[in-house]
Amino acid sequence: MNRSQTFFNESGVAGFTHRAFFKSMGFDDLDLSRPVIGICNTFSELNNCHRHFRELAEAVKRGVWQAGGFPLEFPTISLNDIFIHPTSMLYRNLAAMDTEEMIRAQPLDGVVLLVGCDKTVPAALMGAASADVPAIVVSGGPMLDGHYQGQILGACTDCRRLTAEYQAGTLDETTYREIEDGIVRSSGHCMVMGTASTMNALTEALGMALPGNGAIPAPDARRLRLAEASGRRVVALARAGVCPSQIMTRPAFENAITLLCALGGSTNAVVHLPAIAGRLGIDLPLGLFDEISRRTPLLVNLRPIGRYQMEDLFYAGGIPAVLRQLLPLLHGEALTVTGSSLAENVRNASWHNHEVIRPLGEPLQAEGGLAILRGNLAPEGAVIKHAAATPRLCQHRGQAVVFRNMADLQARLNHPDLEITENHILVLQNVGPVGGPGMPEVGNFPIPAKLLKQGVRDMVRISDARMSGTAFGTIVLHVAPESAVGGPLALVQDGDEIELDLAARKLHLHVSEAELEKRRLAWQKPPLAFKRGYGQLYLEHVQQAPLGCDFDFLRGADPVQAVKQPKF
Repeated sequence: MNRSQTFFNESGVAGFTHRAFFKSMGFDDLDLSRPVIGICNTFSELNNCHRHFRELAEAVKRGVWQAGGFPLEFPTISLNDIFIHPTSMLYRNLAAMDTEEMIRAQPLDGVVLLVGCDKTVPAALMGAASADVPAIVVSGGPMLDGHYQGQILGACTDCRRLTAEYQAGTLDETTYREIEDGIVRSSGHCMVMGTASTMNALTEALGMALPGNGAIPAPDARRLRLAEASGRRVVALARAGVCPSQIMTRPAFENAITLLCALGGSTNAVVHLPAIAGRLGIDLPLGLFDEISRRTPLLVNLRPIGRYQMEDLFYAGGIPAVLRQLLPLLHGEALTVTGSSLAENVRNASWHNHEVIRPLGEPLQAEGGLAILRGNLAPEGAVIKHAAATPRLCQHRGQAVVFRNMADLQARLNHPDLEITENHILVLQNVGPVGGPGMPEVGNFPIPAKLLKQGVRDMVRISDARMSGTAFGTIVLHVAPESAVGGPLALVQDGDEIELDLAARKLHLHVSEAELEKRRLAWQKPPLAFKRGYGQLYLEHVQQAPLGCDFDFLRGADPVQAVKQPKF
């Protein structure tokens, strides 16, 4: 509580002014004597996933007041994957900077981070880690299941699946439009194990949220009660001075990766977790993800790789039930925001449906849902969500059909003269952190229309982009170094043979080194997308995917100190 007390009890005109301006809002000296808790609210009317956050913030405030704290709400950037152009990932670091600087600049003893949609979770955790003020995460929760004539639908897994069927001519326009009206029917983030559900689940494994944060549906009253309880708890954290750096330790990140693999979670977490860890001076090499995935069975039967959705996971026991199954593989002693260890939090968690959450000894698959690939095409690594891939394509060798960028893809993918078969490998260049710009979620680009009409629904696709956690297919992502900075992916040409071998974790371009060197000398860097402002800052400082695409000057923590004001 040193920060707020130093601020309000400053001598001279500084302290007088601080107290006077707070009193102008109707607060009194008793309020100013309490620990000040900031509520970092990412509400926006341009973020459908967060449209209920005003009510959520009020629930947090109740909890803070109940515990003897002084809640003060403030806004930060709100990132929605659907409405932001060219991609919300371009602005994740900006949101992290906003969060960090607002925590750093204001007289806060603790902070509650209201998050939900994909990039808001890592952005908030990155900012909170760097500022290192006591903090707790409260998610808005997943939306309710979509419905159409007895079918349960999931956004946006079925958005993609049904659009492919519409383009193939197997779904008429009237039905397509009717489904559109009922697939997204409540507040909250996507209700499948996409990036939002993945990242909000991982907050529990990281120890930064109360048990239940990952799966309680957004409209469920228990979400509001969780928010209220979080408000009470953050006051205790502030009084005790328990900071994110004490909770998000290397063992906590290993717990999060283990949960990621057991969930079959989004490949985006392989970018976000290293970024958060990097703020604390913790390295999470790609090899660690593969090592943990090999020893962690896939336990959760959720779409896009399984059968069920987030509502089913909640009714089955939620993330605490999954962590309970995983305890033999976890660092159970890791501290959490509850004040207890992770093991103590989940040891007696309820577990109701063994089809949704499988026992540790009876998994869906023996290994986790992710794998890291390496080879001369990806010397610094690439990622594949093999649990969502077509098994026969996980060992495949084919000729490349190359698209130079998104404009080239859009111009030629569905052209009737495109020479392509289902055995070809589709390659998309210049869609990475720099080339995108912002590493957009375009790695799961569509199957060519002519092949869709022939019944083809999956092909090997390779790029330096990301893909939505709601997507599926045999898709190789995050190829590093990216093509826009001269990585080997930039050198691939039509007709080159590429080999994908999941078992060997190999991604190999069958072109001689002499030929590659010849192409390397002829390669020209593509023009930059921005020449000013935040975009230019991004392009000059963004790191590659294995380091989390954070800015080079933001790695490492700089914990805030008590507010010091000049004395007059």
